[in-house]
Amino acid sequence: MNITKMKIFYVIVLFIMYIKKSNSIDFNYLAAFNFGDSNSDTGDLVAGLGIRLDLPYGQSSFKTSSQRFCDGRLLIDFLMDAMDMPFLNPYLDSLGLPNFKKGCNFAAAGSTILPANPTSVSPFSFDLQISQFIRFKSRALELLSKTGRKYERYLPPVDYYAKGLYMIDIGQNDLAGAFYSKSLDQVIASIPSILETFEVGLKRLYEEGGRNFWIHNTGPLGCLAQNIAKFGTDSTKLDEFGCVSSHNQAAKLFNLQLHALSNKFQAQFPDSNVTYVDIFSIKSNLIANYSRFGFENPLMACCGVGGAPLNYDSRITCGQTKVLDGISLTAKACNDSSEYINWDGIHYTEAANHFVSSQILTGKYSDPPFSDQMPFFLSLKF
Repeated sequence: MNITKMKIFYVIVLFIMYIKKSNSIDFNYLAAFNFGDSNSDTGDLVAGLGIRLDLPYGQSSFKTSSQRFCDGRLLIDFLMDAMDMPFLNPYLDSLGLPNFKKGCNFAAAGSTILPANPTSVSPFSFDLQISQFIRFKSRALELLSKTGRKYERYLPPVDYYAKGLYMIDIGQNDLAGAFYSKSLDQVIASIPSILETFEVGLKRLYEEGGRNFWIHNTGPLGCLAQNIAKFGTDSTKLDEFGCVSSHNQAAKLFNLQLHALSNKFQAQFPDSNVTYVDIFSIKSNLIANYSRFGFENPLMACCGVGGAPLNYDSRITCGQTKVLDGISLTAKACNDSSEYINWDGIHYTEAANHFVSSQILTGKYSDPPFSDQMPFFLSLKF
């Protein structure tokens, strides 16, 4: 290599290093605003629809119902802990004097990226959650401007929005729900329109001042007991781990296009910082190697009825008692949820969420990676 080429080479290397540094992860966020579904809902759907979510939900950490679809803490709880920030209060829960100084959670169980319809579990689609955020921001700034210091302890000031983290974990219900009425090819064909709606939402957040985006891809849907029970009765449709192949194939294609969209958005808005997190790989690795990570049941639900192999019946949700075929049955929790990956056939246990969060915080499952931030990982609590 001659001198001129070497100079060009080093200029290119320095430029790449500069770009990576300018887009590196900074975990010193002033606030966090979360959007999604039950994977990160800390009470929005329960408050919004007035439904009950009693024990055994919440039994592992909160000893009472935490309004989370889990036996304890969610992935987002562990991530907030790791950033030394308080758990996010749900936007729709007005009781308990919620403090929104460090952010707000708009995620609601059952939510989709596409607009909700009359049969949707949740009316709070991604677009509506963003509208709620815009109203939250407008109202918070209005109160702060009119009442002086009265609300300073409870609401984020204007600079927190540009310097905050916008976390998004949604899309699972769009795919899982579609399989009830569509073939695999039809589900795959619908992905571009789903992601077009997602991109519109991202741009709305950007227009509202959001610059730091943390986007989770969707996990292996085919490994959830709910989907195996419904779509995996034919063993030829299952993969080597006992998961429904079609659902995981759709999830992989969705994630591939979501990753491309994330990169496109970063290029289109270079003053933003977009981090794409590969949840699918983390959860797939956990299920494939469950015993190595200290789990005993990769697919079977901890809280349910029916026993092995799935301990799941769609007619009875966790904690419920119903009469089926003349017999009174109660969907009870297992003795030790830390041995299970799946909590209720749809959602992960606290132990599994802890594992997933620990893998996220290594930085190696993110684009861009942030392995140089390893000291941050040490603050993860359990």
